[in-house]
Amino acid sequence: MLPQRVDKPSILLVDDEPANLRILSEVLDGEYRLLVARDGATAVKLARAQLPDLILMDVVMPVMDGYTACQQIKTNDETSHIPVIFVSANSEVGDESKGFDVGAVDYIGKPISPAIVRARVKTHLSLVRVEELQRTRLQIVQRLGRAAEYRDNETGLHVLRMSHYAHLLALAAGWSEHAADELLHASPMHDIGKIGIPDRVLLKPTPLNEDDWRIMHKHPWIGAQIIGEHTSSMLRMAREVAFTHHERWDGQGYPRGLSQDGIPECGRIVAIADVFDALTSERPYKDAWPNEVALEYLQANAGRRFEPRLIELFLGLTERVFEIQQRWSEPEK
Repeated sequence: MLPQRVDKPSILLVDDEPANLRILSEVLDGEYRLLVARDGATAVKLARAQLPDLILMDVVMPVMDGYTACQQIKTNDETSHIPVIFVSANSEVGDESKGFDVGAVDYIGKPISPAIVRARVKTHLSLVRVEELQRTRLQIVQRLGRAAEYRDNETGLHVLRMSHYAHLLALAAGWSEHAADELLHASPMHDIGKIGIPDRVLLKPTPLNEDDWRIMHKHPWIGAQIIGEHTSSMLRMAREVAFTHHERWDGQGYPRGLSQDGIPECGRIVAIADVFDALTSERPYKDAWPNEVALEYLQANAGRRFEPRLIELFLGLTERVFEIQQRWSEPEK
């Protein structure tokens, strides 16, 4: 079997001096696919057309200098993710500071050291790959979450709304920005276990009987099995959310009958976000509840179904909750 072809990472070299371009090309040739521009304006056009993995750019150039070119690259949605390294003889602290201010990730002084150039390029391309893997993993998680909603005859907007409610509540509960962001990305997986529920139960047009509910109560466990065990903190949180978002503060929930602090806080938060959005959304079997009635339900069930402290925090966030609700409202039929 022939080995699969792996495309080389592409690097855009930008310098108005042919000698400098030649030196950089000799240093990097063989390992990378090299693109060349002689001024900032051409570099911006090439970046948009070719989407290189990395840009090495001089500062002082005709037509458009490196700082301006970097700014334009960073303010364009299609190219903003491309790391820019300045390679310049202007290596004073102020020059480097300005380079970072316009969005560069590194600054290499001239005359260059081939070893330093190779090392910096390798480092930043590794970071690009890590970020790309994180974005890909996040997209897969989000799409799996939406798949579960479509399985349940929903639009997929439910997971957007409830995940943003959960993010908002986590911040109010004292979570760090990073942890709250992980919950935002993990919570769309809360009902992934519904994929394993038979159609005769999940899509049943009449109320579920006792046997149906026994089957439905398995979906948190199925969800935890689907997500599995991971070293990734976000996927570990997604598993906890899937497994615990139907537990109740009073211990009467499922699948394990956990209570109070025995329920991970991510599960307690998602339980509130999920129920509020379910109540205020139209379903084939019910009309949407008015927001005020849904909030009254949450308040009435504080200490029973939900943690009282989190309910109090959620009730203090209603203005922002309603903004999220409006932003991702269901399309009119």
